[in-house]
Amino acid sequence: MESFNWKETAEVEWDSRADFWHERSRNMWETGSRKTILPFIQRHVKKGSNILDVGCGDGYGSYLLNKAGYGVTGVDLSVEMITHAKRTAIQHEIVFQKADVNDLPFPTNSFDALMAINVLEWTENPFHALKEMIRVTKEGGYLCVGILGPTAGPRVNSFPRLYGENAICNTMMPWELKKLAMQENLQHIEDIGVYKKEVKPTEVEHMPLDLKQALSFMWVYLFKKAGTT
Repeated sequence: MESFNWKETAEVEWDSRADFWHERSRNMWETGSRKTILPFIQRHVKKGSNILDVGCGDGYGSYLLNKAGYGVTGVDLSVEMITHAKRTAIQHEIVFQKADVNDLPFPTNSFDALMAINVLEWTENPFHALKEMIRVTKEGGYLCVGILGPTAGPRVNSFPRLYGENAICNTMMPWELKKLAMQENLQHIEDIGVYKKEVKPTEVEHMPLDLKQALSFMWVYLFKKAGTT
């Protein structure tokens, strides 16, 4: 049986999607599913903070963070994504480099905050990836982590696992991410849900949390890394 190299397979897959992603990322960040993320971060992370954007894709989210007054470093597994991102960085003070979330090339306690949107569910071992993200975040720093909700179309990428086949998408529920974070002593600060346009805010605002999350397209958490006492 041929061995499965998750990293190599994921890198090839995301390289092939880079142009497609680049065509759509601006709309996602400005008017689509990611439009609430920057304001969410700004409520908690002070201007001037140094933020690591993990899984930065074509760098548009990094660009918006930098434009809002943050120092930004962006990393992505895909060299094609980083190629797009570096074009974005030409007129801005943003550092982009190819790197794997499972082995981030930064010292412990390097960043004031970290953003990882739709990253953990695309890792071979989400728990290990989360621990690595925590490692590079300073004590007292923030981690903004978003994962796809149950109604998100990209979850079809995890379907082959039902046949015992390999898949680069590792299905994860919002409540599972929170449990992982709590086990690593992260403090839950706030969370927000993102829904498809067919779901009206008035329809979910009075629902229990588990039902809200069950209807979500994406769920975004803000955690705080405990400082020394």
